[in-house]
Amino acid sequence: MKEPKKCIIVDDEPAAHYVLANYIKQNPQLELVFQGYNGIEAMDYLRENPVDLMFLDINMPEISGMELLKIIPTHPKTILTTAYSEYALESYDYGVIDYLLKPIYFPRFLKAVDRFFATETVKAKTEEAIVNSVSVKVDGYFMDIELDQLLFAQSFGNYVKLHTIKRTYLASITTSELEKCLPEKSFMRIHKSYIVALDKIDTTEKDFVIIKNEKLPIGITYKRELSDRLKK
Repeated sequence: MKEPKKCIIVDDEPAAHYVLANYIKQNPQLELVFQGYNGIEAMDYLRENPVDLMFLDINMPEISGMELLKIIPTHPKTILTTAYSEYALESYDYGVIDYLLKPIYFPRFLKAVDRFFATETVKAKTEEAIVNSVSVKVDGYFMDIELDQLLFAQSFGNYVKLHTIKRTYLASITTSELEKCLPEKSFMRIHKSYIVALDKIDTTEKDFVIIKNEKLPIGITYKRELSDRLKK
């Protein structure tokens, strides 16, 4: 059985939490990992934890649901929950999957969840066909880095500097963890501290490769494999 999808509830009404939590518990494909009562709590949680699905109320004090979606650059798939319908059209501009009007009835909840899993199926098939980005945590939020933009990755303690064509990102991930996420045919570790995009190498020297005027060392244990792969 596949791992259940991690979901959270963000709503300022305890009654809404009670209903949604009860519905979620009845679905073994979902796992409720967090319940927040305002947008700030949700932001704090999302900075540190990956989430698959968010049940989000629109009308909350301080930060509304719509404002939260605008603030968070990369947010989970979202199902909005509200007693009002006037935000329905605007919500779809932020990748919202569905829009549940309160009171929420179980059949309608199931329909929304089915829609979420339908999008996950499409996503899985797309990722299986081609991996074109890697998701990493930058400045507390998860974001996707396009692989065709990535030049090389440089170890930086428990972080990795991702050097792309346009800018450099400091990601909260180790070099070994990143290496597992990258397609082997396009990327290679050339040193304990460096992973490079093979098609971005401009020239090679005895102990270095050069990418965009950056001189990167080649570890002795990687020289032979790098030479063989570049010949191909």
